[in-house]
Amino acid sequence: MKDLFGKALLDYYHGNYTEDLKTATNISDEDVLPLPYLFRAFNEMPKLEQKAVQLSKGKTLDVGCGSGSHSLYLQDKGIQVKAIDISDGAVEVSQQRGVKNAEVLNILDETECFDTILLLMNGTGIFQELSQISTYLSHLKTILNEGGQILIDSSDIKYMYQDEDGGFWMDANSSYYGELDYFLSYKGQQESPMKWLYLDFNTLLTACIAIGLKCDLILEGEHHDYLAKIYC
Repeated sequence: MKDLFGKALLDYYHGNYTEDLKTATNISDEDVLPLPYLFRAFNEMPKLEQKAVQLSKGKTLDVGCGSGSHSLYLQDKGIQVKAIDISDGAVEVSQQRGVKNAEVLNILDETECFDTILLLMNGTGIFQELSQISTYLSHLKTILNEGGQILIDSSDIKYMYQDEDGGFWMDANSSYYGELDYFLSYKGQQESPMKWLYLDFNTLLTACIAIGLKCDLILEGEHHDYLAKIYC
C-alpha cells in the first residue's frame, strides 16, 4: 500500500492542505472525504462517536485511530489509551498531535488486554468480509479484560440497493450486500483497493452469539448507522 491516507493526514497537519481524499466503492460513485473532518474535535463528532468516547472507561484501545482525535479526547479525560493504526502516516500524525501511546499495528497482532476497545468510523470495516467476522471477534474477545466492552459502529447499507419503486435489486446469489470494494485516491494517485465491510446490527448480533459474546444496540443514527456494545 502507498499509505495515501497517511500522506493526506501529514499534509494537512503540516499545512500542505491543497485537496481532499477521494473515495469510491463498487456500488457508489466517487465522493470527497474532507481532511479537516479527520481532525474533528468532540463537538464536531457524530452523536454515535460522542456516545462511544463518553462510554469509554479503563484502559482503552483505539483501533484505526487515524489522526488521533478520539484518543486525544480520552487522554484529556484522564483515560489511559493506546492508539493503533496500520497507516504509518496516521500514527505519526497522532504522535505529533500529542497521543502518548500510538503504534503502527494490525488489531490481529495486538496482545495487550483492555477494558474498552473502540472501533469507530464504521468499525466493522476492518473485518473486510463476512467470513472474517468470527476471526476478528474471537481475537477481540481474547484481549478484552473481564467486565470489558467493545464499542463498535457500522451502517446497514441495504438502502443503497433500493430502486425508485421501493424494491431491492440485490443478487440473491452474490455475497453479503455489505461487502464492498473500497477505493481511495489522493493527489492523482490510486491506493490499492481494499475490502471493507458494512454490517447490519442483526448480522453482527448473530456473529457475536456464535462465539459466546453478547451484543447490545446502544444508539441509532440518522443515516442507517448504529453504535453497539459487545461484551462477555
